[in-house]
Amino acid sequence: QVHLLESGGGSVQAGGSLRLSCAASGYTDRNKCMAWFRQAPGKEREVVASILLLTSESLYADSVKGRFTMSQDTAANTVYLQMHSLRPEDTAMYHCAGVHSRVYCHAPLLAIYQYGAWGRGTQVTVSS
Repeated sequence: QVHLLESGGGSVQAGGSLRLSCAASGYTDRNKCMAWFRQAPGKEREVVASILLLTSESLYADSVKGRFTMSQDTAANTVYLQMHSLRPEDTAMYHCAGVHSRVYCHAPLLAIYQYGAWGRGTQVTVSS
């Protein structure tokens, strides 16, 4: 069973930066993907970024391209989301996710239905 624990959220002013961390346990195969999703009040959960654990190839939502970077530390079993040039519209609860056990990744995946393991989330608030 996969367990995910996020940290690193907080409050920043527009233009600021934050780095989120997600400590993962339970994956024994590197052909897996992990992702960051976010959900603002009254809105659906949306994907932010995904990473293929085998190669560190990453993929991003258009809204964060050029501002956010997803990476991993394989020794620490941790994935990160480095966020720069934050905007008020980035305010949301950010969740780390891992694909279902039956899913084997050949590239990063952005579809929410592929993900079956979820962290509880960490809040990011960006003020103008």
